[in-house]
Amino acid sequence: MISGTTGLVGLLRDPKVGSLSPPMQNAAFAARGLDVAYVPLGVPPEQLEDAVRGLVALGFLGANVTTPHKRAIALLCDDVEGGVESVNTLVIRDGHVLGSSTDTEALGERRPGNAAVVGAGGAAAAWIAELEARGAEVHVFARKGEWPPNVEDAELVVQATPVKDELLFQPRAGQTVIDLAYRAEGGETAHVTAAHAAGCEVVDGLEVLVLQGAASFERWTGLPAPVEIMRAAIRS
Repeated sequence: MISGTTGLVGLLRDPKVGSLSPPMQNAAFAARGLDVAYVPLGVPPEQLEDAVRGLVALGFLGANVTTPHKRAIALLCDDVEGGVESVNTLVIRDGHVLGSSTDTEALGERRPGNAAVVGAGGAAAAWIAELEARGAEVHVFARKGEWPPNVEDAELVVQATPVKDELLFQPRAGQTVIDLAYRAEGGETAHVTAAHAAGCEVVDGLEVLVLQGAASFERWTGLPAPVEIMRAAIRS
């Protein structure tokens, strides 16, 4: 139940794009006994600055940010953790907006020598920056640049486009494949299916969502995220 004292966290997204973050985060808040609600907020790009002001004015605790706003939102924050150019998490305290990125939490402790990132959006930018910070040589493939992707030599491949049904590259045995896309209705994407068939280590889009969402939850609340409950909320 939302009451007059309920804290709010938003999801700034393209009005036409759905997300599994609301059921996942609301399950997490309930599991921790928090009077907080997570609400999707469709925002066209030309109204993004107004939306951020609205979050502050309405006393939101913070927000997640997704397609297509991750780069633009970084310019609207008072501070950006680590100076990243792509932001997916806002924490709002005393009218101050702190931006950060939890997009790469699925990387874990991996430190590949070389990696390939397929895509050119905000999430791709976050992955490129993190991989390079860990010393990886990163090859980027985008339709407006080098295309089609040739990931044969990569130890780790990040599929950072929204493509679910088309196979943009052929995984090979021994690679780690991280696919950011997921099917809200369940089932594997074409890249996850191909990566499993090739014998790759695979991190699918739902797991990516859980791990980045858990890190965001901890930024908003200061509490450990109930990861298993979040995972169950979107995989059940």
